[in-house]
Amino acid sequence: MGDFRKALGDDGLLIFDGAMGTLLQGRGLSPGQSPELFGLAHPEAIMATHREYVQAGSRVITSNTFGGSRYKLPAGTDVVALNREMARAARQAAGPGVFVAGSVGPTGHFVAPLGKASLRDLVDAFAEQIRGLAEGGCDLIIGETHFDLAEAKAVILACRQVCSLPVAMCMTFEGAASLTGSSPEVFADAMENLGVDLIGVNCGQGPDDMRLVGEAFSRRLTTPFFVKPNAGMPRLENGCTVFPMGPEEFAQKTARFADLGAKALSGCCGTTPAHIAALAGSLAGRSWKRADTPDRPVLAITSRSLTVPVGGGSPLALIGERINPTGKPELAAELVAGEYAKALAFAEEQTTAGAHVLDVNVGAPMVDEVAVLPGLALELVKRQQLPLCLDSNNADALTAGLWAYPGTPLVNSISGEPGRMERLGPVCRDHGAPFILLPLKGRKLPVTAAERLAIIEELLAQADSLGIPRRLILVDALALTVSSKPEAAVACLETIRYCREKWGLPTVLGLSNISFGLPARELVNSAFFAMCLGAGMAAAIANPNVPRLMETLTAGEVLLGRDPQAGRFIGRYAGWKPNQGGGGATAAAAGASDDGESPLRRAVVHGRREEVLALVETALAEGRDPAKLLSDELIPGIMSVGERYERKEFFLPQLLAAAEAMRAGFSRLEPLLVETAGAAKARIVMATVEGDIHDIGKNIVCLMLKNHGFEVIDLGKDVSAERIVDAASQHGAAVIGLSALMTTTMVRMEDTVRLVRERGLAARIMVGGAVVTEAFAKSIGADAYAADAVDAVRQAKLLAGGV
Repeated sequence: MGDFRKALGDDGLLIFDGAMGTLLQGRGLSPGQSPELFGLAHPEAIMATHREYVQAGSRVITSNTFGGSRYKLPAGTDVVALNREMARAARQAAGPGVFVAGSVGPTGHFVAPLGKASLRDLVDAFAEQIRGLAEGGCDLIIGETHFDLAEAKAVILACRQVCSLPVAMCMTFEGAASLTGSSPEVFADAMENLGVDLIGVNCGQGPDDMRLVGEAFSRRLTTPFFVKPNAGMPRLENGCTVFPMGPEEFAQKTARFADLGAKALSGCCGTTPAHIAALAGSLAGRSWKRADTPDRPVLAITSRSLTVPVGGGSPLALIGERINPTGKPELAAELVAGEYAKALAFAEEQTTAGAHVLDVNVGAPMVDEVAVLPGLALELVKRQQLPLCLDSNNADALTAGLWAYPGTPLVNSISGEPGRMERLGPVCRDHGAPFILLPLKGRKLPVTAAERLAIIEELLAQADSLGIPRRLILVDALALTVSSKPEAAVACLETIRYCREKWGLPTVLGLSNISFGLPARELVNSAFFAMCLGAGMAAAIANPNVPRLMETLTAGEVLLGRDPQAGRFIGRYAGWKPNQGGGGATAAAAGASDDGESPLRRAVVHGRREEVLALVETALAEGRDPAKLLSDELIPGIMSVGERYERKEFFLPQLLAAAEAMRAGFSRLEPLLVETAGAAKARIVMATVEGDIHDIGKNIVCLMLKNHGFEVIDLGKDVSAERIVDAASQHGAAVIGLSALMTTTMVRMEDTVRLVRERGLAARIMVGGAVVTEAFAKSIGADAYAADAVDAVRQAKLLAGGV
């Protein structure tokens, strides 16, 4: 075994290996057979493949364990033993000077609230797999082809539980985002927060299309990065799937990523030892040069689909404070009952008002914070894209919240309270969660800047000793009340400046405490806010619904040069008018007018299930026609969601939340739709084709089809053409939907098309999947190609005659 971390720090480029599936098929792997089980039975075939890549110039080879988790292997498989043996085979084939990367692919399951699995479930499964890889002699663990931030996080947490190996993590992007809505910037920030050793992108794109991701990594990452493109996009020729890019063209285009600062390069689908040999030749004699990182934030808070940079030249991050039961008896009562309607309303209100992060505090008498904080976090994840700030004095509640959250949220807070840094610091480190460092220790409040800075320095030393990177630390400058401590505001300003200039650390404040006990508190707060902005404060915890504060913030960003061409200011205050009554001013924010959607339709669009049910009940009580509610409210709502999904305004989490809300409303109306009772719904048979065990995309399509009135017969995955056609005949299906994710199995779609024609069935055939293209669909005689779940509904309706 070698020291992979040392290799990451030297000036050499690292060449990984290429695709394995095609080579294994040439050595006896049957279509649909598990490559991992084949490898266990035929280790000599695996080692021969590894050796080909070593001879081609690979300095890192990847174990044959991509599908080596309990979720992908047959029940009863000894997961640890299988991964150990595949790692040993790679280790034996590698020889001296070659590293072995233990491959960990996706499970095919979504983490709650998108699916039924918990983050802990996936961590347990990955830990089992990684234990075997470590025992087998791997030099690093590499997550490959992951499309969800939560699952990537699970791989990292699992690795840290069972070994100390370096971690590389690669995500697959569809254009500008992953399947669940993570941009390259979100992924980069979250992975750096989590302390990953090598951050990469693989599959889904050829080197031309992957260029945008590489450029984003180059501008963002100080961590070494890795690119692993396909040999172009697949197409069908003479009944076989081929990748169009030959070794020389692939090498020429992939080698350009080294100019962007890529440390590691290789190839994914369609690449062979010849491709890797050509790439190694193109890079011969070149050394690694780190890229400049003009976009790198000082600190970043991430959700699944948004990243909020904090500090440096970034705009101030406004943390909405309203989800807090203090002084809000109605919210407190709901939280005691485990209900979240009021909290969700506060979240939406603050999002609309301009908050960048949502503080979530559920601390009230009789509230079980350990259950309620993660429960509310999950509900917010379903409905909001903004990152969260988990706020509690209860360390167990904060830990539970981190285990429920898919990104890297802010934690509020870690103070000098005995044992708190030791208890929470490592949890935040392992989950990649930035946290607020609160300069409080003992019973005496630190009034002067010197007192605060002494406590901060002590807490920083503690954090350093625990291996917590400074990148995760946001310092609270501690706003005390000026009515009793006149020097408190000046001390805050001194603390802000010192942290920024001497330590390079961003700062945050809870604004409202500064004015406690004074009249006209808004005036004091807004003046103090402006002074803090000028001193370099990076974030503020405040109520975004207070116009005077938002005016100060938006104007301040213009004056600090952080609002290019005053775009945000103009957008918000183009209609601003002074209030002649002396009570401030009014603002008509551009785009803030009513969007024209009815409350019920808007509730569907934003995935508010409980609100949909309540509004449907109210409408029925008012005597509204159930059929009209369906046709004029629910269906237009879900269609609007589909349009936003196609425009990349919404992503999979919003699509699923809206579908759940739509389904709830439809279930309530369905028994009342007497005029359509007994009317036959169009039936569609859905299946992932033979040899393919991926079904996430197909499952999403099934859900969407059901919400649009289809009767769906879901045959599952790895389904033969004969079984598909038999089911279509038995059920009188109008449409057959076929899915494939693998280039080696997409050719099986043609078997179903041929059999349908041979039997003379009237069923029309729709195909889709990550590797499927419209050209491929036409070449096999399919009736339609669906690019995604929304398009699948549209195509199915056309094929079924407008149902």
